Amino acid sequence: MRLNTDGLFIKVSGVTSEDDALFSIGLGATAVGFDFGVSPRQISVNTAHDIVRRLPVGAISVGIFRNELASRVVEIANTLGLSAVQIDGAVTGDDLTYIARRVNTVFRSLPSTANHDVIAATSGVDYLVVPESDDHYSLMDCLDLFSDTQRRTPMVASGGLTPSNVVDIVQNYPVWGVDVRAGVEKSPGEKDPVLLGQFIANARWAFDNAYVERHHGEWSL
Repeated sequence: MRLNTDGLFIKVSGVTSEDDALFSIGLGATAVGFDFGVSPRQISVNTAHDIVRRLPVGAISVGIFRNELASRVVEIANTLGLSAVQIDGAVTGDDLTYIARRVNTVFRSLPSTANHDVIAATSGVDYLVVPESDDHYSLMDCLDLFSDTQRRTPMVASGGLTPSNVVDIVQNYPVWGVDVRAGVEKSPGEKDPVLLGQFIANARWAFDNAYVERHHGEWSL
């Protein structure tokens, strides 16, 4: 199920504290993401549960899973009341279908080596995140590859985004949203308030002053 959002979707990922979650939303982010897989930004289910309960009405919470059992993804998402899940790493088509039938919204990360056949195999997914790695060069490769295709799934730009380079991405590529992680941090899992504010403000300005044309029905099902 597609999310009911207006304007540019802005997701702050790798959130590990209530302060960073609330600050992100307060500055204008659309969503916060919680990394449940093994990483420097890994968060426990209990901590994420406490944060989700305190998010303001309308804020979107996304659980990010890597190489996790489909049944476990569904269990955590529904127990915490997450708005959406993001699937990273290896996953079968059957598992994606299983998850999509049991949670509200599914984001699927694509590897930097993704091609059109990979996208074709993600039927039932609501949004695509490119690339899976937090690398800006990989992001540019993916955007150049997919920008001219008649895709029907909204695309979220991730991978090495910062307050500086997000302007170029949003102004020049018809992405539905952006996803930032390390580019607004003091250290892994600890957001820098100044960088976070700059990123959100720059992304929103770039969306309002874009060179690329966006159509309301561009990503219709």
